[in-house]
Amino acid sequence: MRVTENYTDSPPTREEINAMAGPLLLEFGSPGCGYCRAAQSWLNDAARDAPDLQHIKVADGRGRPLGRSFQVKLWPTFIFMKDGVEVSRLVRPDSATQIRRAMDDIVATRPGS
Repeated sequence: MRVTENYTDSPPTREEINAMAGPLLLEFGSPGCGYCRAAQSWLNDAARDAPDLQHIKVADGRGRPLGRSFQVKLWPTFIFMKDGVEVSRLVRPDSATQIRRAMDDIVATRPGS
């Protein structure tokens, strides 16, 4: 997976997210969030093992409909989806291993597997 560096202020709609095929990681957070910045190195490490995973990094906050539709309350929140269905989520992950395990649930095959 190529990790998206910047948060988007204009993410896809919930309907567009639900219609996406394949594995998807939605990351909700904010550039000013210390927890979000800390999680980036773990995400970069875990992402090397999931080349087919799409990543959308969403700027979240009060009044942002996509985050509210997923009931995001803390940042970062990583929502792991497959074919438009939420499989799992991590709130404030604390290791690359934790992120990698969640990726395993949505990525069919890994290199070397």
